[in-house]
Amino acid sequence: MGLVLSWEEARAWRASLRAAGKRLVFTNGHFDLLHVGHLDYLEAARALGDALCVGLNSDASTRALKGPSRPFIPQEERARLLAALACVDAVVVFDSPTAEELVAALAPDIYVKGGDWNLTTRIPPEAQVARALGAEVRFLPYLPEHSTTALVERIMSRYTPGANVNEGS
Repeated sequence: MGLVLSWEEARAWRASLRAAGKRLVFTNGHFDLLHVGHLDYLEAARALGDALCVGLNSDASTRALKGPSRPFIPQEERARLLAALACVDAVVVFDSPTAEELVAALAPDIYVKGGDWNLTTRIPPEAQVARALGAEVRFLPYLPEHSTTALVERIMSRYTPGANVNEGS
C-alpha cells in the first residue's frame, strides 16, 4: 500500500529513492470517481520505473479547473483510494492548477500523462519542467470512453428521480 505524503515527506522519500538508484515515475491528475481507465493508466505508468508518485489536484484546484460541482470525492478520500492501489507508491496533494512546482520539487526520472495529451497540440505544462530536469516524458494510450465525465453521463442517463434506489449499495 502506498503512502499519502506531505511535500516535505515526498522530498525525503524521493531522496531515498535516488540514493538507492531507483527510477521515479510521476503523474498527476484529479482522479475523481476512480475507474478502470485510471487503473490501467496507473499500472502502465508504474511499469515504467521502480516507484510511482501521483500528484493529486486538491479540492480547490479541482473546483477551479472543473467547476463548482467538482470534485465528487474529497481530496483526502481520493488520496487514500489512490494510495491503496498496488501500483501507487506515493500520493502528494497539490493546490495549484498544475503540478509544475511538484515536478520541480521531486525531479522524477519519467513524467507520464495519458494519450489525450501530447507534445504538439495539447502539451501538459509539467512536461517542460520535467524535460528541463532531464526527465523522459511519456504518453500512455488513452482508454476510450473511460473518463470521469463519461462515467457521470452514464450514471445520469440511468438515474430516474423518485425511483426506488437502494441506498445501501
